[in-house]
Amino acid sequence: MVRTDVDAFLREIALRLRPRMDELVDRLVSSMREEVVWEHEDLTDLAVRSAQEHVDTVLRALEHGSDLAAVPAPQAAIGFARRLAECGGEITELLRSYRIGHATALTIVREEATRLTDDPTLRNEVADTLITGSFGYVDLASEQVVTAFQQARDSLLQRRLIVVNEASRLIGTRLDIARTAQELAEVGTAHLADFVTVDLLESVLGDEGPLPARGALAVRRVAQHSVLDGCPESLLPTGSTHSFAGDSGPAEALASGRPLCHRVTVGDVPAWLTPSEGQRRRLVDSGIHTMLLVPLRARGSPLGVAQLFRHRTAAPFDDGDLLLAQEIASRAAVYIDNARMYTQERATALALQRSLLPDLPHRGGAVETAARYLPSGTRAGVGGDWYDVIPLSGARTALVIGDVVGRGLYAAATMGRLRTAVRTLADIDLMPDELLTHLDDVVTRMQHEEGGDLDGISATCLYAVYDPVTGQCALASAGHPPPAVVPPAAEGRPAAPHFLDAPIGPPLGLGGLPFETARLDLAEGTLLALFTNGLVAGPGRDPGLGLTELLDVLRRTGSSPQDACDRLMTALLPSRPADDVALLLVRTHRLDAHHVGTLELPCTPSAVSRARSYTTGLLTAWNLDELAFSAELVVSELVTNAIRYGREPIRLRLILQSTLTCEVSDAAATAPRLRRARTFDEGGRGLFLVAQLAARWGTRYTRDGKVIWAELPLPHPPPSPSSPS
Repeated sequence: MVRTDVDAFLREIALRLRPRMDELVDRLVSSMREEVVWEHEDLTDLAVRSAQEHVDTVLRALEHGSDLAAVPAPQAAIGFARRLAECGGEITELLRSYRIGHATALTIVREEATRLTDDPTLRNEVADTLITGSFGYVDLASEQVVTAFQQARDSLLQRRLIVVNEASRLIGTRLDIARTAQELAEVGTAHLADFVTVDLLESVLGDEGPLPARGALAVRRVAQHSVLDGCPESLLPTGSTHSFAGDSGPAEALASGRPLCHRVTVGDVPAWLTPSEGQRRRLVDSGIHTMLLVPLRARGSPLGVAQLFRHRTAAPFDDGDLLLAQEIASRAAVYIDNARMYTQERATALALQRSLLPDLPHRGGAVETAARYLPSGTRAGVGGDWYDVIPLSGARTALVIGDVVGRGLYAAATMGRLRTAVRTLADIDLMPDELLTHLDDVVTRMQHEEGGDLDGISATCLYAVYDPVTGQCALASAGHPPPAVVPPAAEGRPAAPHFLDAPIGPPLGLGGLPFETARLDLAEGTLLALFTNGLVAGPGRDPGLGLTELLDVLRRTGSSPQDACDRLMTALLPSRPADDVALLLVRTHRLDAHHVGTLELPCTPSAVSRARSYTTGLLTAWNLDELAFSAELVVSELVTNAIRYGREPIRLRLILQSTLTCEVSDAAATAPRLRRARTFDEGGRGLFLVAQLAARWGTRYTRDGKVIWAELPLPHPPPSPSSPS
C-alpha cells in the first residue's frame, strides 16, 4: 500500500516494527558491544533496558508524529551512562556506540520502508525526514548522556579522593608494621573488597624463616580482614609463613609493579592462594568470585602484596578500582616502609644502648644491685640514660647514674662515650667531685669537636663510691637528682625513705664550675635508689608528685632489689613513657670485721718485718697460708716504698673479699711509678714484683695522702676464714 503522506507512512512503519522490538533491541545491543566492552553483569542489563527504551521512544515518536529532534534521552540511557562512568568506561566508547546504533536504526527503518513501497520519491522523503529527526535525537541524547557520564565521573573522582584522604588518615597511625598492614586491610574492605590479606616478604621483615623453594618468594601473612561472616578469615593465620612460586600471580605483580585481576571459579583456584586443596575448595564454596593483586612497593623496592577478594558480587575490579587500590597501596607501602626502617633503627639503637650498659644483677660482698632500662614510647626510642656499677680497690664500689640530653642514636652514642670516660676516670680512683670535674672537661671537649656548638651536648651525672669497710658513701652530683635512701627497718618501726640532702652541682658541659662531695654513713641493708628524670617526670606530670609516689613505693618495698625495680617501674611509668628511664637500686652490706685487718706502722725499717709477721698471722687465721709467700713479698715492697718515700702516719690494711687486697697508706702525695730495672740497677724491681704477683695494683689519692694497693687472687673456692685470736 503506497502512501504519499510521509508522517502517515512513518506511523505505518512504526506499527509494523513494534512487534519486532526484541529483534531491534538485539541488533542495537550487538552494535553497542562492538564498541563498548564491559565485564559487569549489571552493565549488560542496563544496556538491554537502554536499547529497549531507545526503540520504544523512537517508535512512539513516529506513531504520534512527534519531532524526534525534541525527544529527550530515556532514563535507562542516562543510567547506563552513569554506570559506565562508575565502571571506568570511556566517553568516546559511549559516543561511538551511539553512532553505530544510529546507523543500525536507520538501516532497519529504511529496510522496512523498502518493503512497504516502491515509490522512490516517498522513500527519499522518508529518508530525509528520518535523517533530520534522528540526527537531532542522537545529538540531544548524546548531550544528555555525556552530561550524566561526566557528573558520575566527577562524583566518582570526588568519592575516590575522599577515600584516598581517609586512607591517608587511617593508615600509618603508628610506626608499627603489623598495625599499618592491618589498617590497609581494613580500609580495603571498607571501600573495595570483602576480604583483604597482606603478605610481606620475609627479607623485608628481616627475620630468618624457612628457606623457600628455588625461585619462590618467602612471605609472611601480617594482616587480614573480612566484612562478612561467609568470607574465609583464616585461610592462613596471621603471622604464618608461606611461599609464592616464581610464576604465580603475586610474583608477577611484584615483578611488574602493576596490579592484576584474577577471576576465581571452581577448578581454577590459584595454587599460591591457599596451601592445601581443602582450603581451595573452601575458598570456592565461600562464594569468592574475583580478586585483585596489588603489589606493595616503596622507594623502588618490593615489600609484599595485598590481595583483595570480592565475595558479595561477581563484578570484577574495573580500571577505577585498580587506580584506587594502587593509590591506597602505594601510600600504605610508604607507611610500611617507614615503620620497617623505624623498627630497624629502633632495634639498632636499643642494641647499641643495651650493649653499652653493664650486665646486672651484681651481687658482691659490698652491694647487691638491680637495674632497669626502658626506652621511651616515642618515635625517638632510646636516649642517653645510663647506669653503671664499677668495682674499685679496697672492696669499694662506684655507683653511676646519668642522662644525656636528647634521644636517638646520637644520644646513645654520646652516652657510651661518657660511660667509657667515667670508667677510665674511676680506674684512677678519683674523688667524686674530682671525677665530675674531669668529666665536665670531657663534655666541653666533645662540644668543641662537634663544631663549636657549646649547647650541642649536655648531660647530668651522679657518681657515688660506697666503702663496705667503713659503711661510708661519698657522692657528687652534676645536675642530677639525689638518690632516695631507704634505711633498714628498726624494731617495731617501718623504713622511712627520704631523698638525700646533698648539694647538686651544674650539669656537665657548662665548664669551670665546682662540684662538691657529700658523705653519709649507711647502715647494713640500706637501699639506695638512683634514677633518671623519666621515672618521675613527663608531659602533664608533676615531678613533685612523681617523687612522692616513688617514696611511697619504696616505703612498701621490703623485698629484693629485683622485685623493688619491678614494682617501681609498674607503679610509676605509663605503658609508653615520654622519656627513656634508667633505674639502679643498690642494697648495701658491711664487710665483716673478721675480714679486715689494720696495722699502724712507724716510719722505720723495722716496720717491714713487723708488717710481714702481721700478714702471715692474719692469713693463717683466714686459712690462706698458700698465699703467705706472695702476700709477704707484696706487703714488704709496699711498706718499704712508704717508709722510703712517704710520711707518717703509715697504715697497713688487709681486706678479704673476692680477692685479698693489700693496702699501705701514708701522708705523702708522691706516687711510685713502675719501671723496668736494668741489669746493674740497685732499685726499681719492687713494684715490678708487685705487678707480677698481683692481679691488679694501683694508687689512689685521699684528702690526707695516698694509698698504694694490690689485689691477689684467692684459691678457688676461697676458704672460710676463722676469727683471728
